[in-house]
Amino acid sequence: MVGYSIKDLENLSGLKAHTLRIWEKRYGIIKPQRTETNIRYYGDEDLQKILNISLLNRKGIKISKIAGMTNEELKQKVAEITEVGSEFQDQVDSMMMAIFELNESKFNIILDHHIQSEGFETTMHHIVYPLLDKLSTMWIAGSVKRVHETFVINIIKRKIIVAIDKIKKPDSHKVPRFLIYLPENESHELSLLFLHFILSKYGAEVLNMGSNVSLIDILEAKNIYHPDYIFTIFNDSFAESPLQPYIQQLAQNSTETRILISGFQTVNQNLSLPPNVQIIPGIENIKSLLHSLKNGN
Repeated sequence: MVGYSIKDLENLSGLKAHTLRIWEKRYGIIKPQRTETNIRYYGDEDLQKILNISLLNRKGIKISKIAGMTNEELKQKVAEITEVGSEFQDQVDSMMMAIFELNESKFNIILDHHIQSEGFETTMHHIVYPLLDKLSTMWIAGSVKRVHETFVINIIKRKIIVAIDKIKKPDSHKVPRFLIYLPENESHELSLLFLHFILSKYGAEVLNMGSNVSLIDILEAKNIYHPDYIFTIFNDSFAESPLQPYIQQLAQNSTETRILISGFQTVNQNLSLPPNVQIIPGIENIKSLLHSLKNGN
C-alpha cells in the first residue's frame, strides 16, 4: 500500500491541508494511520475517498451532508455527477479514480463522452493532458504504480490512433509532407501520436516513423519519402549528452528539408541552429505554420 502525507492529499485533491484537518477532526471523514515513529499517513482508500469528497464539495454539496454518506453512497453520487458532467476538473478527478481501480469501462465512458461532445483536440487539451500532468505528479511522489501509468497510456494511444484513422486524407498533391519520429532513447510516444493527429487534421500528409529510430534510418526514409519537413522531439534523449552534434548531422544531410525540433532539451541546451532548423515551442506554433502554408505565406 502507498502511504500519503496530508500534503500529498492537498496536492492531489485541491483541498487545503488545513481544511482536511478540520474535516477530519469535526466529521471523522478519514482517520490517519501512524508509522512506528509516530508519523501520520493515509492509504489508497483515504485518497480515493478524499477525491470523491473534493469533487462533490465543488458541486455544492455541503461537507456535513457528504460526511454522512457511506463509501458506496459517495461513489454512487460521484458516478451520477461525472458520467454526464462537463466540468473539466471534475472529469479529471473522476478519471483518476477509474485509474486507481483500473476500471477501463468507467474511464472510457468519461473520455468518450468528452470526445463526442467537445471534439478530440479539445478533449486532449482540457482532459487528457491535465490528467497526465496529475498522474506525473503522483508518480514522482510515489503515489501511483507503473501499472496505473501503463493502463492510461495504452488507452489514450488507442484513442489517438482511432482519431487519426478517421481523418480524411488530403486529395491534393500540393499539401506539405511531414516525416515525424522520436530519436533513440526518447519515450514520449503520446506526444508523437498527437502531433500526427494535429498535422493530419490541419491538412498535412504525414509519415510517422515511430519511436526509438536511428538517425541513419531517418535519413534513408527522407531520401525515399522526400518530405518538406522533418519533425522530432527531444525530452529524455540527450539529457546527459550534447544535442548539437545530432542536430548538425541531421541538418547537413537534409539541406533540402526544413527541420522542426521541439521538447525540453531544445530550450535547455544552448543550441546553435543551422539555417534549415527551427525550434517549435508547442502545438499552437505547428497550427500557425500549417495555416500560413495553406494561405501561401
